[in-house]
Amino acid sequence: MQRICVLGSTGSIGTNCLEVIRAQPGRMSLDAVVARRSWQALGKQTQEFAPRWAVLSDEGQRNVVAADAFSTRTEVLFGADAIERVAASPEIDTVVSAIVGAAGLRGTWAAIEAGKRVCIANKETLVVAGPLVMELAQRSGATVLPVDSEHSAVFQALQSGRRADVKRIVLTASGGPFRGWKAERLRGVTPAMACHHPTWNMGQKITVDSATLMNKALEVIEAKWLFGLDVSQIEVVVHPQSIVHSFVEFVDGSVIAQLSPPDMKLPIQYALTYPERVDGLSPRMDWRSQFQLDFEPPDPENFPALRLGYEVAARGGTCGAVLNAANEVAVERFLSDSEAFDFCDIPTACRAVLEHHNFDPSPSLDELVRLDGWAREEMRTWR
Repeated sequence: MQRICVLGSTGSIGTNCLEVIRAQPGRMSLDAVVARRSWQALGKQTQEFAPRWAVLSDEGQRNVVAADAFSTRTEVLFGADAIERVAASPEIDTVVSAIVGAAGLRGTWAAIEAGKRVCIANKETLVVAGPLVMELAQRSGATVLPVDSEHSAVFQALQSGRRADVKRIVLTASGGPFRGWKAERLRGVTPAMACHHPTWNMGQKITVDSATLMNKALEVIEAKWLFGLDVSQIEVVVHPQSIVHSFVEFVDGSVIAQLSPPDMKLPIQYALTYPERVDGLSPRMDWRSQFQLDFEPPDPENFPALRLGYEVAARGGTCGAVLNAANEVAVERFLSDSEAFDFCDIPTACRAVLEHHNFDPSPSLDELVRLDGWAREEMRTWR
């Protein structure tokens, strides 16, 4: 029985993960759930699964939560330290890192340091501290597996050949709701428009990132560290149907792709059961129906966030932490007041903050955390 801790259990990835666990009662048990402040939803999860621990990272919830909302078999904890303690517990085998943003780094770090199987849906962990995280995993013996659909697709396709024979990988992007739009039209984008994704059902922040292509920029950075690639080996193609989740091209010209209907339960389950494959809940391809798959190059002129991803991946060091933090606050500003901070300001402001920071090619984790805070303050006052 695999004992699982889900960091971010009340979010989109977290609730999908719980569906996978629910469908595999003989293989998996949910032993810890973590959320920021959604105590009602967290309580309902404990009533169903009766995990050993439930953690709310927001200390301010300590005097707010109703004790009877949680299972009597669940210990309720509060604060970031509790997340790290639970993630590293010897009573946990696997940690699913699904907290959105840099907030997920500490818990993921603790799990990797403890040598766990860590299923990363929180791409920011590798964007912020990719080389440090992968070096730590090598030292501790932790297994780091991707949950992002694109990186899961690459990981699955890589099973077809040797790493030394990889020519390049190609990450697919849906293009978001504004595919084909020009900058003048993008100036009028509202938060409601940006939060309406054509093929995926995700949280607001990730959906806005998809619309700006910043999500793909962060995935380029993540792929570099996760798979040990040179930036020149990573390409992006727009694929609006979101059926082909990514490709791997080998030196002999063979291209291996992973296809499936857009549904996060498949990559979540693969990360939890790897190297096995088991029957699950994910929808299947209908090969009896006629359909087409379209591919086109991305548009970096009107969606400049993608260029930032390549630049940051190439430079490394402190750039990933600064870009990620700046983008998180930029998206918050756009969602809260799009008239004062519009959609096109997001990549522009991120570049400004990135270019203004004191670059360090080999930062410590503490330095990355410090710069995360600095970049957030810079973005809050940017104009």
